[in-house]
Amino acid sequence: MIVGVVLAAGAGRRFGSPKQLAELDGVPLLQHAIDAMLAVPALDGVVVVLGAAAEHVAAAVKFADAQPVVCRDWEEGMAASLRCGVGAIGDADWAVVTLGDQPYVTPEAIEAVVDGLTPDAPAVRAGYDGVGGHPVALSRALFARVAELRGDAGARDMLANVEVRMVEVGRLGRPDDIDTPEQLEAMRS
Repeated sequence: MIVGVVLAAGAGRRFGSPKQLAELDGVPLLQHAIDAMLAVPALDGVVVVLGAAAEHVAAAVKFADAQPVVCRDWEEGMAASLRCGVGAIGDADWAVVTLGDQPYVTPEAIEAVVDGLTPDAPAVRAGYDGVGGHPVALSRALFARVAELRGDAGARDMLANVEVRMVEVGRLGRPDDIDTPEQLEAMRS
C-alpha cells in the first residue's frame, strides 16, 4: 500500500501569512499539491498534514478524498509534520511525501517516483537535473527512524545515511517552492 503525504503545517512566517492560502492560478497554493497527489492512481490514499491556521486552511481547500490531519506540534518544524503524516498512514508500505508550497510538483513527477519504488532501496527521491527534491518516498523500513526525527530538517539527515534511489523527473515538473510573497509573484509572471 502506498499513501501520499502532503506537508502543509507551517505558519508561513517568511511569507507573512499562511502561505497555504495564497492564491495561485485562482486557487489556494495548497490546492495544487493536494490535486497533484489525488491525480495519481497508484496511491492508495492521501494524507494532508495541517498545523498553523488549520481551521482556516481546511475551510479554504477542497480535500476531496484526501484525509486532513492536524499536527499539534507543528511549531517544532518539518520533522513534527513528517512524523504526524507518517503516523497517520496506518499500515502502508510506503509514504510518498510532497510539500504544500511546491505547486509545480506534478502528478507525473509523483507517478515517476512511485514507479521507481524498489525493495532494494528504502527511499526513492525525485531528481531535478540531478538535484534531489520532492517527492520523496519512504519505505516502512524507515518509519521508526521518522518517529525519532526532531527539528526543522525533515528527513534530510536521515536520508544521508541510507540508500536512496534517485528518479529523474526534471522534464515532468518543477521543484520551486514558495517561501515569500516575491517568490509567489515571480511564479505568477
